This record gives sequence, C-alpha cells and structure tokens, in this order.
Amino acid sequence: MDKAGARREEILERLEAEGGVTPESVARIALETGVPEADVWGAGRFYSLIREPGRRVRVCTGLSCRLAGATHRIEELERSGEPREEVSCIGQCDRAPAALDPDLELIPGTGTASSVLPDDPALPVNLGGADPAGYEALAKAQAAGPESVLGIIEASGLQGRGGAGFPAHVKWRAVAGQAERSRYVVCNADEGEPGTFKDREIMERRPHLLLEGLAVAAATIAASEIIIYIRGEFRDAKRSLETALKEAAGHLEPFDIRFANGHGAYICGEETALLESLEGKRGMPRLKPPFPTENGFRGKPTLIHNVETAACVPFIIHHGGERFRDLGRTGAGTKLYCVSGHVNRPGVYELPLGVALDELVETAGGYTGSPMAFSPGGASSGFLPMSLRGLPLDFRSLDREGSMLGSAGVVVLNDTVDLVAAADWQTRFFDDESCGQCAPCRIGARFLRNACGRFRTDGDPDALLHVEDVGWEMEEGSICGLGMVAAKPLTSAMKHFPDAFRRQR
Repeated sequence: MDKAGARREEILERLEAEGGVTPESVARIALETGVPEADVWGAGRFYSLIREPGRRVRVCTGLSCRLAGATHRIEELERSGEPREEVSCIGQCDRAPAALDPDLELIPGTGTASSVLPDDPALPVNLGGADPAGYEALAKAQAAGPESVLGIIEASGLQGRGGAGFPAHVKWRAVAGQAERSRYVVCNADEGEPGTFKDREIMERRPHLLLEGLAVAAATIAASEIIIYIRGEFRDAKRSLETALKEAAGHLEPFDIRFANGHGAYICGEETALLESLEGKRGMPRLKPPFPTENGFRGKPTLIHNVETAACVPFIIHHGGERFRDLGRTGAGTKLYCVSGHVNRPGVYELPLGVALDELVETAGGYTGSPMAFSPGGASSGFLPMSLRGLPLDFRSLDREGSMLGSAGVVVLNDTVDLVAAADWQTRFFDDESCGQCAPCRIGARFLRNACGRFRTDGDPDALLHVEDVGWEMEEGSICGLGMVAAKPLTSAMKHFPDAFRRQR
C-alpha cells in the first residue's frame, strides 16, 4: 500500500526524467514519493518509452512504414551497429518510413510535412488557416451560459472524433449534471492508432483552436482544471501547445491547464486506461460502469475528449449547431481524414463526413499503382476490398460492413502488397500492445499472432482453423475495444481476400 500522502501521480514523469527504469531510479523515486518500489517497477515497466534505460533510435514498424520500406531501414541500422528499437507506431504515417532519434525527435529526411487543404474559413478545423489567439468563441460561450451552449452542441450533432463516435452533448450533460462540484476536463491527445496523425497536425498547426475548445467545454461543465495527455513521441506538438498557452495569457486565466506526457502505450488511447496512467498506474482499462463522467480522474466527474472533437467546438459556438451539422454528407460536420500508404500526397484532409475513398484519394493526389485494399479507420478497422471504395466513410456505413471509421486513419494498399504479410503486421501490433489484463485479449492476441505467423511461414491452412472462433470470443469477452477489434485485420483479410489464404504446404 502507498504511504500516507504518497505522490503516485509523479512516478511516471520522474522515471522519464531519470532516463528509465533502473534499480537505482526505482529506489530513489519510491523513497521520495512514498509509493512502494514494487509499484514503481510495475508501472514503469508497462510503458515502452521508460521501461528500458539507454539511448536508441526508434524505428516505426506500423503498416504505412512497412509499405514504405521500414524493414530496409532496420537492416541499415543493424549493419551500422547503432542501437535501435522496433516500435509499433510513432504517429508519423505520412512521413513513412519514419524513425525517431534518442531524444524522440523525428529524424530529418524521413518524409515531408503532411499535406492539408488550403485555407478555407468555411471549414471548422481549417488546418491550412491561421490560428488566432482572440478566444472570441470562449467569450461568446461564457456570455451565453451553460444551458445555451449545451443546446448548441446538441444541435450540432457533434460526435466524438477519437473513434467511438459518441454524441458530445451527452457527455457534457452527464458531467454537468453531477452533484460533485470538483470536475475535470481531460484531452486525449495520445494518438496511437496506426494510420492516424490528425490530432498531431491540429496541435502543431491550430493549438489555440484546441485550447479554446477545451476551455469552452470546461466553462460549460464548471470545471476549472484541464489536463492534456499528449503522446510522448509528439515533441513538436507539445512545444506548439506550450507556446500557445503562453500566448493565450489572460484569456485562459480561469483555468488551470497542464500537460501530462504519455509514455508509450497504445492502450492509453482508451479513456479509462488514460486515467489510470494519469494517476501513476499501469494503463489498464477500467470496467464500466461507472463511466468517467461520474467517476473519472481521482474519482471525480471527468469529461474526456479527443483533440479533433474539442477543436470543432469554437466553430460550432461561432456559427451555430445547424451550420456545423449541415457540413456533413451522411453525418454531422466535417471530418479530418488521414490518408497514407499508396497515395501521392499522404496527409490530413478535412472533408464532409461520409465521403467515399475515391474522393478522399483524389484530394490526396490519386493512387500510386493499382489499388487492391484499404483500411478505413486504422488497424482496428481491418481491411476492405476496392469493391467497397464507394462506401461512405462514416460511422454507420462501415459498421454495417463489419469495419469501423474509428479515427479515420485510411491506409491504401496496392497490388504489390502481400495481404498475409499485412495481416501479420497488424496482428503483431495488437499482441504487442495488449495490456494483458483480461484473458480473452491476452490469450487471443497471442493466438492470432502465432496462427498468422505460422501460416505465413508454412502455408498451412490448418493454422487458421480457429481464428474466427477466437475472434468472436475476444469481441464478446474483452474489457475494452483493443481486444474487441484485434482479430479484424486477420478475419477481414481472410473474408475479403480468400485467395491469399489458400496456400498449401
């Protein structure tokens, strides 16, 4: 047990400052914080950025980076003898094949700046536009009052842009209606879904927009503290936000805004795992209910929003909910679509929610090669064939096809790609990133990895006999979304590309 007054929330940041988990750092931090050494060890070893001491290059092995030659980059580093580590994803899919230096800075020459649309004030996020620090939407919201703002958010139809698509106004009302007066706003900026980098671009290009959206939310639900949990590898994004916070000066005085670093755990993109991490623990999802709106950070009502969701709020306050709603095609508003892989201009494009793949890729300069498959929403969405290229990229249409929009991290694969290898890469990702808390995910993810790896090596179709059953058990029995979707890359590839899985010994 912690000693009285133990400062558990400090231990992860302290381990980062110490350069990682070592017997010496653990003993020192335990003594200074009052947290038992075993707990410091356990928490620290959970996170990839701090579990091992030492300096090394981190090479991304995500799908887009694999397609762009990550394996060759790894081999070069191996030959040079330079310390390196293969990591699941570093959120730089548009700059593939990407790598980070020992200080977690993007290594020059691994790609160009992400492409975005030109300045267009009619777009809610408008990545190509200026980022003024006037905070006029915040002033307007404060003058209108909470009930008016809640009505505007509801009229907008804004859904969470992090993956779940949950109506924003429902979350806001749930927190605002709690009897407990101590409340928090937490921004989930731990963008880790392979194929996704939209939140990174918002933080780098429009930091004031994000800060203002979070401040409007905090004012509306009567929260005074805002915490931005930002992915540890996003050094440029954090610097951008820190600068913007200084520039905002008096506009944000009523709020205590602070940053918390992620430490390298994909699972912390799940909102309750993120809360566990904020509290200095291993990022393991909580059972729900209770939901964070009732029992969140430090047990208090907490509004958790993705970066893109919060960034839509100032436009909605300025122009009204109906204006935002009408910008969509099959759902409310615009959507930031990430696109990488076999396209000419990988980037983030703000388009009406519900565009089809061809329209998105046309905006990104067209396909390279002959397109064969696409992943519409990151690794979690699996693979779809080009026969579904006309499907609206929205929440409902993709769900009906057994896929998902998720974070809208679209990856295009042309016919040079071995779909078995692509499925193998994705199943490895989920096995590596499973927190291990629940048996369906812990055992199932390893089974899927071994089954796909065995088939890829031996061509023995018997290796895949139980994949569908295991996938069903994971979907039904896992605590969080990771386990529920971990089988999709393999099961979707087997369904839509059966010829690739008909090898014999």
